[in-house]
Amino acid sequence: MLHVEQISVANLIPFAKNSRTHSDAQVAQIAGSIREFGFTNPILIDEQNGVIAGHGRLLAARKLGIDDVPCIRLEGLTDAQKRAYVIADNKIALNAGWDEKLLALELKELGDLGFDTDSTGFTSEEIAALSMDDIASETEDSYTKKIETPKYEPNNEKPSLSELCNREKAQKLIDDIKVSGLTEDEKNFLLMAAERHIVFDYKKIADYYAHANAEMQNLMEMSALVIIDFDKAIENGFVKLSNELKEMFDLEDE
Repeated sequence: MLHVEQISVANLIPFAKNSRTHSDAQVAQIAGSIREFGFTNPILIDEQNGVIAGHGRLLAARKLGIDDVPCIRLEGLTDAQKRAYVIADNKIALNAGWDEKLLALELKELGDLGFDTDSTGFTSEEIAALSMDDIASETEDSYTKKIETPKYEPNNEKPSLSELCNREKAQKLIDDIKVSGLTEDEKNFLLMAAERHIVFDYKKIADYYAHANAEMQNLMEMSALVIIDFDKAIENGFVKLSNELKEMFDLEDE
């Protein structure tokens, strides 16, 4: 079991080869955290009171004029292990990330509660930037610059016309409409709408298009069964595309 000892700050020896730096501003942040929450994270030391981890906390303790600090003594480590741990303690913590949306929400709620968020280590500028990033992220989630269009590579086989679509649902509606007690005008209207429920197999349509003659290909394009390029689709009125989006599509296509 690890034992926490109260050791005099004057008796602690910083590691001479500690490659981790602590600016005055960061030491002030650590000191602010200690004032707010107390000395909750003991300094790790070896058998000779040499500091292995917690150099920033030691500097903050000196800044605050604290005489004794909680320490945990790690015994039995080799010199190489101590040196490696000095690096690992700092680097492994840096490898963690943030859920920035959740972080922004937490900091905002703490601020709304009147809590001094400076003690979290985040400056007001960083918190403001997180909030702006969160807004930008929500906007990007709603709109995308990427234009997704299905692209099919035709094979060497020409399918039959009966394979190009499935009329089952449309035919069921047509049959129901015809036996209904509606007026002829109402029936005709619904019969036209029923055609919308034909399911087209655009992969097979692409195969058929590749083997069709020029007249059939043109009429398939005019029917929006196949879109070869956006310019013609826009001309035919099937696609509304702003110039900006078209430019992005052209760049992506290149």
